[in-house]
Amino acid sequence: MAEITTELIKELRDRTSVSIMQCKKALEETGGNIEEAVIVLRKVSAEMAAKKADRVSADGAIAVASADGKASLVVLHSETDFVAQNADFLAAVEALASEALASGVEATREAAKKRAEELVLKIGENIIPGEAVVIAGEHVGTYIHHNRKAGALVAINGGSDELAKDLATHIAAMNPLYKSEAEIPTEEKDKVVAFFEKEIAELDKPADMKAKVLEGKVKGYLGEQTLLNQPFFKNPEQTVAKALESAGATVVDFVRVKLG
Repeated sequence: MAEITTELIKELRDRTSVSIMQCKKALEETGGNIEEAVIVLRKVSAEMAAKKADRVSADGAIAVASADGKASLVVLHSETDFVAQNADFLAAVEALASEALASGVEATREAAKKRAEELVLKIGENIIPGEAVVIAGEHVGTYIHHNRKAGALVAINGGSDELAKDLATHIAAMNPLYKSEAEIPTEEKDKVVAFFEKEIAELDKPADMKAKVLEGKVKGYLGEQTLLNQPFFKNPEQTVAKALESAGATVVDFVRVKLG
């Protein structure tokens, strides 16, 4: 049995980021074998995660990253905002956003599972990996709210980095559900039409006027849901479509995530 020294405990702590007492206990259990102690701690972490799996992880934090025409957004869920503001938790979600840029979504999801297990062992709450997204274009823009509960990405071809950044801010604030009306499913459009038809049926107006009112209400509602038809937050006198046209740009993809 190897002597369980302070240096050995420190080495295990540096490798696993768990508490000194847990490291000491794992080393005692394995007779001072550090490699076996790492396995023991991972097993304990998995067991703790399983026990906490039925606890709701409704809080968390979002991180974004961008480089070389790519942008990533990653979510890590926790049970409480207190843990979501923990330095180790924030470092983990930031690292995962960088991982997504370097290695892609699938590799990030696997890395997120491992980091979640480590955090469960260290922090004691149920930690669950959330969304992981990577988009790409000639220019990318990112936005992250100061509390890390909302974030957005956008990729455009043409235009500039500044325009992409402005669009990401717009998306975070205005919450478009679709890029254009063409992307809205027919079933969703039919529901909107049916809703306003009931509303307009009560109007004491001629049929042709009712038809025009219906058309205007449906167009207005659908326009609010689509990025290209929304008034651009930086210049509400023009739509996002007009701002893009003026800059010779097109939207490739966008993502918006909000927690809570």
